[in-house]
Amino acid sequence: MVGLTVPPLLLSFAIDDGLRGGVDGRVWLWAGGILLVGFSIAALAILRHRTMTKVRIYSAQQTIRAAAEQSIRLGSSLQRQTGAGEVAAIGVGDAWTMARSLTVTGPGVGAVVAYIVIAIALMQISPLLAVVILVGVPALMLTLGPLLNRFRQHGTAHRIATGELSERVEDIVSGLRVLNTLGGKSLFAKRWEVESERVRHTGNRLATTESWIRGISVGLPALFLAIVMWIIARMTAQGDMSVGDFVAVFGYVAIVVVPVSALIEGAIDINRALISAQRTIEYLSISPQPHGQQPVLDPSADMFDPESGLLLRQGQFVVATADDRIQAKGIIERLSGLKPSEARWGQQPLVDIDSGQLRRAVLPLDDGDYLFEGTVDDVVFPRGVSDDEQRARVAFASGIDEILRGFDDGWKTPIGERANELSGGQRQRMRLARALAAEPTVLLALDPLSAVDAITETQVIERAHDFRRTVTTLIFSDSATLLGAADVVHIIRNGRVVMSGTHSELSASSTEYRRMVARDSGGEREDS
Repeated sequence: MVGLTVPPLLLSFAIDDGLRGGVDGRVWLWAGGILLVGFSIAALAILRHRTMTKVRIYSAQQTIRAAAEQSIRLGSSLQRQTGAGEVAAIGVGDAWTMARSLTVTGPGVGAVVAYIVIAIALMQISPLLAVVILVGVPALMLTLGPLLNRFRQHGTAHRIATGELSERVEDIVSGLRVLNTLGGKSLFAKRWEVESERVRHTGNRLATTESWIRGISVGLPALFLAIVMWIIARMTAQGDMSVGDFVAVFGYVAIVVVPVSALIEGAIDINRALISAQRTIEYLSISPQPHGQQPVLDPSADMFDPESGLLLRQGQFVVATADDRIQAKGIIERLSGLKPSEARWGQQPLVDIDSGQLRRAVLPLDDGDYLFEGTVDDVVFPRGVSDDEQRARVAFASGIDEILRGFDDGWKTPIGERANELSGGQRQRMRLARALAAEPTVLLALDPLSAVDAITETQVIERAHDFRRTVTTLIFSDSATLLGAADVVHIIRNGRVVMSGTHSELSASSTEYRRMVARDSGGEREDS
């Protein structure tokens, strides 16, 4: 910014001193000086831009990291206290908006220093012009104050509206299948239209205010420049100013537009960042649900969920069938401590157990669990593996040994994000392998083998049952194969256990159970 004031000064010397004796070596000397200064300013501009870009990227990544860590801390309480759309809005928009404001400091300080230097330089030429510059530029900035306040108000309303619309997108996408089934698409479509119109309306108001700010930031400096040019033209015509000084003043006044524009742009960026920062701080200030500090007192005890009446005895291979997948998932969330409840492990309430220890001891397995990018070894053993024997045991128990035989590089075969190159059944077995490799005290699974064929399912169930013979396993499924392999079967209706017993006991005593098993046995499934 200060460097921009040097070329007009050199140009005035080149005119007053260099041209005094005609076009000779002195002119070329001053021209060379102006060229050198121009290259120096260009180099500084490149370095300045590189630095500002690094600051923006680093700060945005720090904000995104903080938001991600907060979502991990909140865990299952995240959906009850805010929406996934709000988290996405912070990561996609707010983080970068705030990052841009952090680079206002450098240009802002530079603009103020350059402004002072220009005023001092003009004082040497004309005190009147220096006073005009010193008074005029702050007056320009003050005219934008009311508009900036309105800009912040409209920006806050627009940010809230876009955050709510993002949450609606997440709701629609995650529940699209349910909406189709229940015929609720038209209802959500109407809500989407209303909220979209609100985003459009608030966006138009914000854009209108910003257009006024940007128009004034261009128009007023131009008007200011015209007034100053009229003053210096009269002074030059009257002989109060040399031609060189005229050129220098013109250059200074033209250059002062740059720091003024930087200050106005910085004011816009800061007001945008204040809006984003308010929403981000609100999210980061959410307190997670309180959790206990106790260790697991008795890992060999039974687990019990009072809400459903489901009892998990230690060391049993239990299969439960429910008429509602959402209720089945709720039982898993309660027994794993993801959702606060009255569930207990022995006599110890799960809410009193330290969440870290509970996560290591009780592992919920869902068909939608994420598979990260990496080798097969990295996917199945994210914390590392002790030896080849452990790999072989896990591969055999989960059925991925068959998958590995089809890979040229075996365990070192790279797997892409979400493992999209694998079939649905292969992804399920990969998730099961990862769960078995963790060796939790209690494994809670929801339809872990729904996409594999019957022969593969039978093999994997037998192997997994043997692998977890001494620890507790609960699987929600309607598969006849799984029901037949279970130590205990629970029938859950409307969220409550209505029947319990072995497969043979229920087959002999319940017509409903026999129909369910027969219906599943007659179906066909493919490894997709």
